[in-house]
Amino acid sequence: MAIKRAQVVILGSGCAGLTAAIYTARANLSPVVLEGREAGGQLMWTTTVENFPGFPEGVLGPDLIDNMRKQAQKFGADTRFEHADEVDFSKRPFVIRTSDAEYHADSVIIATGATAKTLGLPSEMHFMGSGVSTCATCDGAFYKGKVVALVGGGDSAAEEATFLTRFADKVYLIHRRDRLRASKIMADRLLANPKVIPLWNTAVEDVIGSEEPHRHVTGIRIKNLDSGNVSEMAIDGLFLAIGHKPNTEVFGEQLAKTEGGFLLTRSAMAWKGTASDPAWSETYPNYATSTSSEGVFACGDVVDTHYRQAITAAGTGCASALDCEKWLESLHKS
Repeated sequence: MAIKRAQVVILGSGCAGLTAAIYTARANLSPVVLEGREAGGQLMWTTTVENFPGFPEGVLGPDLIDNMRKQAQKFGADTRFEHADEVDFSKRPFVIRTSDAEYHADSVIIATGATAKTLGLPSEMHFMGSGVSTCATCDGAFYKGKVVALVGGGDSAAEEATFLTRFADKVYLIHRRDRLRASKIMADRLLANPKVIPLWNTAVEDVIGSEEPHRHVTGIRIKNLDSGNVSEMAIDGLFLAIGHKPNTEVFGEQLAKTEGGFLLTRSAMAWKGTASDPAWSETYPNYATSTSSEGVFACGDVVDTHYRQAITAAGTGCASALDCEKWLESLHKS
């Protein structure tokens, strides 16, 4: 297996990873970007992105990613459609192994993202981005005056369903249980909204749609878990709010994580009020995107448990690149 040296290896190629690639490439750090199995991240499932600055008419998610990739390549980033199968952060240079090569890196920027949990239905993936969405904040405005359904029962589901009521005429809230898991204040506020119609003890069995004149959702097939009755209901869009799984398995126990598996960074620790821990404060106090392993930085949805927007991912990608650049400079000065 070929061994390749790099000053910076970036894991991931969504908005965070490619923004980090643009900034590190412009700093003449010649980053190697390992794009991963799902190159481009969740934006590859998105049709029109209307809330990314600079595109008043909107931009297709795949087109936005492709433009970012080309911009990074223009400045010298080496983008590779490879996936990190194994990493070793115990010593420097760090080691990243793929099926094609072994990379020895002075620094690493992790932008592996998080994958939205789905229902496991073939039909939902067929209509993903064409009537099925995992982000109400991203896509809710497309459903003004329409009827939508949202699956979920936690705080995120309550927030997303409430957001959808700004646009949709009717929001069916579908939950497998007979009550929400969300906090009482959020649940009470949501259920008091006249646009919200809860469907308790209910599961989605299938997503129904049409290919004409373009692919779109027309309804869902649902099952009442108490009676076993199956019925169909007409809707214009289906939103999933059943959680996200961060793509951090490859790192094992080498990096500090939240209970949910998201990577902890210096800024996250500071926000939680625990950044005074010597393990964080003494080694690299000035790098907000530092992980618990010095020289390894993280950005985007692999860190973000709240916003999960393309623009916030790009912002943290920029921050991680600047932190990485300053950290590498400090090595040369010491």
